[in-house]
Amino acid sequence: MAKLYFYYSAMNAGKTTTLLQSAYNYHERGMRTLILTPQLDTRVGEGVVASRIGLRANARRFTREDDLLALAQADIGARGKLDCVLVDEAQFLSKAQAWQLSDIVDVIGIPVLAYGLRTDFRGELFEGSQYLLAWADNLIEIKTICHTGRKATMVVRVDGHGRAVTDGPQVEIGGNDRYVSVSRAEFKKIMAGESTVELQQPVLPLDHPREPA
Repeated sequence: MAKLYFYYSAMNAGKTTTLLQSAYNYHERGMRTLILTPQLDTRVGEGVVASRIGLRANARRFTREDDLLALAQADIGARGKLDCVLVDEAQFLSKAQAWQLSDIVDVIGIPVLAYGLRTDFRGELFEGSQYLLAWADNLIEIKTICHTGRKATMVVRVDGHGRAVTDGPQVEIGGNDRYVSVSRAEFKKIMAGESTVELQQPVLPLDHPREPA
């Protein structure tokens, strides 16, 4: 039976990597997927979903005004049977779109896997995440760690000196250059100006670099 799944986490926990792995698993079995991504996120180009470790796939862009149920139905009409819908950056969904994802499950009978942040840099729920937490059949946390070694559950927006940015718009697209995932205890210290954090490294270092030929 089809279900609506919400995979949530702090920044840099591997949400997009997990999404792309799920899509690959479907395609490996000869099943077709539809990957949706918000139009406002253009960090890796238009109509592309990419993980920090190099995995990429084409995606259908959508705006907050789009009806996602109608979009899925149109995709089926144009391309045939659809086995799964996957949504990247699901925190940017509107309330109506979170409900439309549930309609894809309940009306069409297609599973939906949505991946997104739970809270913003102020510790408040995003609109899409709020309603996915309320309406999803299954909630799955993707875990990552704080620089203190504790589980990271919060996100801070930082300046170039590692100090917390405490005001500004909720949505400001960025990656390791602007956001760091931390524990709740560390979040409190950073927001109070009692601690700073270094921006995360963008690549995984090699433990034993290969000798030149």
